[in-house]
Amino acid sequence: MSRRKAFLLKLLVYLFFLNSISFFIYLSHYKSEKNPSFIIENHTKLPLLEEEKKKNFSFVKGKPWPILPSYSPWNLNPNVRVQSCEGYFGSGFNKKIDLLIRSPEIHTSANYGGGGGGGGWFRCFYSETLDSSICEGGRVRMNIDRISMSVGGENLELVIGRGEEEELPTFEPGSFEIEAGNDQRVNGNELVSQEFLDQFVPEGVVVRHTMRSLLDSIRLVNSEEFKCSQWVEEPILLVTRFEYANLFHTVTDWYSAYAASRVTGVPIRPHLVFLDGHCKSQLEETWSALFSSLRYAKNFSGSVCFRHVILSPLGYETALFKGLTEVINCRGAEAHSLWQNPNDLKTARLTEFGEMIRASFGLPLEEIRVQKSQVPRHNVLFVRREDYLAHPRHDGRVESRLSNEQEVFDSLKVWIDNNSFGCEVNLVNGLFAHMHMKEQVRAIQDASVIIGAHGAGLTHIVAATSKAIILEIISSYFRRPHFALISQWRGLEYHAINLDGSSADPDVVIGHLRQILGSLGC
Repeated sequence: MSRRKAFLLKLLVYLFFLNSISFFIYLSHYKSEKNPSFIIENHTKLPLLEEEKKKNFSFVKGKPWPILPSYSPWNLNPNVRVQSCEGYFGSGFNKKIDLLIRSPEIHTSANYGGGGGGGGWFRCFYSETLDSSICEGGRVRMNIDRISMSVGGENLELVIGRGEEEELPTFEPGSFEIEAGNDQRVNGNELVSQEFLDQFVPEGVVVRHTMRSLLDSIRLVNSEEFKCSQWVEEPILLVTRFEYANLFHTVTDWYSAYAASRVTGVPIRPHLVFLDGHCKSQLEETWSALFSSLRYAKNFSGSVCFRHVILSPLGYETALFKGLTEVINCRGAEAHSLWQNPNDLKTARLTEFGEMIRASFGLPLEEIRVQKSQVPRHNVLFVRREDYLAHPRHDGRVESRLSNEQEVFDSLKVWIDNNSFGCEVNLVNGLFAHMHMKEQVRAIQDASVIIGAHGAGLTHIVAATSKAIILEIISSYFRRPHFALISQWRGLEYHAINLDGSSADPDVVIGHLRQILGSLGC
């Protein structure tokens, strides 16, 4: 057995063991016996409410986490340096703030307003690097009639012209409530204070910070009044999306949701609830693949109680977005090398995330190797920009970033078809707007070279293989660092053609591709 195969075998055993331990720890909070109860953090048993006793929640149902070659534990490590790569992309959420401690007998006062104790609990994990928090709680009631927004999930054609303001949530006080013991005096108390919000959930550059508004709406309710028309036993991830039809911004949301799931240590992929009223989009295919299920909040009725709920930070608070305006000096590296030689100026987190996307669609994670007897084959993927109706306020026309894109593509095709290489070269027409998300990810994974004008479709390079080479064609009107940064953080080889205007000389593009293919031995 080769050293690499031996290492991979040990890695798979380690990840399986780690996942089993995580699942066992999580289920200890939801243990079912002849007389069901669940174990709380101080190991004191808290009896269930009567309506909960009727439910059997021995098994937490949902999709298991896939085994990812680049996975590293998301521990609450106090030694993670502020503004390190792990601080930006990994487990930098290492300051825990308990806002409501679960206890059947003792009522404790939270540090930042609110207070009480009892069956419910709530805490946040703050990242000084990102100036953002991931929060989670138990025995949380959502009162959907106190949240104003459109229903969401409609077909796009049915809501043409609907305003964005209608689709974003407005929370009345008590939109969310937590069971907080038998003390009548806690009824209606706020969970958090403005001091807490300003310190741990700052507005930053976000004009309308929905997670902050949600936390501000949470009220404490005594056990007598904590009645639920429906209980949800599985872990629930609440997500609010803004630019939900744009791939780049949606990738920031995916990453935030993935990080929140890992930081809180749920043993299965959580079930997703969209806390917004956006209509359906093509990108929901990936949301559904990544998580156990998908549902819009307004599809619930009455008072819905969650055994375990997690609040995903906004995508604007991820390193992927913050890196556009601040320097994040990180470079991608193989997880194996970082395990052997830790370096807080390098990261494998985006590679791990890309593997998560590919695994969620059932695509292979091992890079395909060509047998020595075969001629090497390389796909050159040209990611196209094409017109399509994106959202209710969109006219269906995509702003051109490469005015002669078709000419460049046709020239590349003629050049490839009429030349002999030392390998097989195949030009792929990446018309992503009319492809299912799985096929888009498959095309990215199968590509040795990815070419495209600056545009959201190139964000797919987060799921490219580690040997993919990126060639971005950049109009002088759109000189933005998105894909150079993602390539850097992924550790991908990156080339750019900077244009004077929006038209590219096909011969210049061919010249760059010739050099790249030469580096691949073609």
